[in-house]
Amino acid sequence: MHVAVNSVIPSYLYVLDYKNKSTSGCSQLSHATFRSAKVVTPPSVFTQRVAVCAHTLQNHTHLSCTRARRAPTKVACAANIHTVGGDKTTKFLFGILWFFAHQLIGVGNDVIMKYTGSTLGVAQVVFLRFAFATLTMLPVMIVSGMNSFKTERVHLHVARSFLLATGIALYCQGLAIAPIAVVTTLNFTIPLFTLVMARVFIKEKVDAIRWISTIVGFSGVVIVVQPGGSGFDPMWLCVLLSAAMFAALDVLNKVFVGKESFWSMIFYTALFTSLIATIPALLSWVAPTGFQLCLLAILGAGANLLLFCLLKSFSLLDASALAPFRYTELMWSAAVGAWIFGEIPTMATLVGAAVIIPSTLYVVLAENEKTK
Repeated sequence: MHVAVNSVIPSYLYVLDYKNKSTSGCSQLSHATFRSAKVVTPPSVFTQRVAVCAHTLQNHTHLSCTRARRAPTKVACAANIHTVGGDKTTKFLFGILWFFAHQLIGVGNDVIMKYTGSTLGVAQVVFLRFAFATLTMLPVMIVSGMNSFKTERVHLHVARSFLLATGIALYCQGLAIAPIAVVTTLNFTIPLFTLVMARVFIKEKVDAIRWISTIVGFSGVVIVVQPGGSGFDPMWLCVLLSAAMFAALDVLNKVFVGKESFWSMIFYTALFTSLIATIPALLSWVAPTGFQLCLLAILGAGANLLLFCLLKSFSLLDASALAPFRYTELMWSAAVGAWIFGEIPTMATLVGAAVIIPSTLYVVLAENEKTK
């Protein structure tokens, strides 16, 4: 599930000053980004900021090239820019392929959580997932230098980790009782929850059209869940609660703009999330088999692999260009759910998705446009 991983994204990505198009913050972000290739961008404000940062750096480089070189060399520089423009189709295709790769890995993570969650406790799955994620991050932290371990805001890491642990636990519980396609569809509501929370808690301005889109989106949730219907399962609301937790995490990221380094946010969020889940996991501990441990190790490493794939996609394409493709995840999850678990999406799920997707897509694109 890519959204859960996306919620680990550091508020450090807010460092770019959009009004001044400053590249001072970009240079620091670019060093971490292109050296390590481990940045994630969810469909919220900071997704557009990462993309703008990359383009700002690119434009700054081309401008320096033109100013610094003499006339004969300027021709070569211009030719180089023309070549880059000629590769737009290739960039687009590879950007989409990387984005699809991140979605497929996310669906694979969902399958692992659904399978292991059927025999192991939810808290145990959360603990082992983030314990393995922490272990796989250690080599990266060490290679990056001991300064990457420095942090001055333990309370921020604890708060983010608490929201993440709660959100993942609820999401895992939802996977255990609901079809993957339903869970994916309901999880598309994260931008709607983020919009509401940002308005309530940090007083962000929201125009009437986005409010209407939000209301329409939540009406799609009613279609999927069907409260009062014969197929209604109150436990499906766990998925909506998890979406609310991830949205709260996005809002918290907005509040703590540029407060922590990239690596410390990734590492300590995983570390504290595993620590928070330790006691609940021990209270309901079931000895995992060797096969289950292997799957959970893949799950933890897969979280970091998602970061790599998302970085690659957003280094090639803007957030607004990728936003519509986010919803192809429903196609992957429905196909995998039908193939592995025999889950066929109901008409209510498909109709609800048809209402939720355009509503959230508008909210995401409007938010991206607002940050330009």
